[in-house]
Amino acid sequence: MKNSLLISLSAVLLLMLTTACKSEFERIRTSGDPTEILAKADAYYDAEEYLKAQTLYELVISSYRGRPEAESISYKYAYTYYNLEQYILAAYYFKNFSSTYGASQYQEEAQFMHAYSNYKLSPTFRLDQSYSLTAIEAFEEFANQHPASERVAECNTLIDEMRKKLEVKDFEAAVLYFDLQQYQAAIRSFENLLIEFPDTKKAEEIRYKIVRSAYLLAQNSFVEKQEERYNDMLKRAEIYLARYRSSENAVEVQKMIDEAQNRLTQLEYVRY
Repeated sequence: MKNSLLISLSAVLLLMLTTACKSEFERIRTSGDPTEILAKADAYYDAEEYLKAQTLYELVISSYRGRPEAESISYKYAYTYYNLEQYILAAYYFKNFSSTYGASQYQEEAQFMHAYSNYKLSPTFRLDQSYSLTAIEAFEEFANQHPASERVAECNTLIDEMRKKLEVKDFEAAVLYFDLQQYQAAIRSFENLLIEFPDTKKAEEIRYKIVRSAYLLAQNSFVEKQEERYNDMLKRAEIYLARYRSSENAVEVQKMIDEAQNRLTQLEYVRY
């Protein structure tokens, strides 16, 4: 009985405290006093109660527009979205702040956070990479505008991370074309990979798959197209062997060369 009474009293006390806190927030929110609302918004922000701070900042932004306090309000307002993991809006408001307050002491930080918020939106490589591309562009812009910033090294690291994701996505797409026997599309996709990512560690594998795709394309073509396509494949194979003679795929490439040359000889007989 005594324990039940204590539990009940604790529940009532907790309810009273919760109600008091809520009443204080509601009283400030509905007070109509911009000075009081801003002071409490800053207090909530410092206490990391970002949703409450955000709600109160929204109420006073228009009241302080054009005044010195507007800069700090806009900066903290953007950060409330970031800290609440609302990265799309965070990116928007950081960019807006950076554009509006170009001479601010917070401009560099806001510009970086615009890029970083988009980075936080960057998904797994299997999904659309629009946010990754936006983040890369924003980090590059930051590095160009603030070359002496200590953040540049971090920007470069994050750019490399996202470019790796883009590379994997493009590689998997090219492999899918290959698996679907769409060899022309596979060749184009693999070649674009080498152009877009010239330092890729998959260069040997990609060039092998280009040769293999060209060989299979020729092999599965109508007779009237085979000569042209086998000759194209032979050029690609020779380039591959010139680079990767000691590769484990070199034997297979040489076998494809021999078979292509045999087929070209047969086509000569067919022609005449």
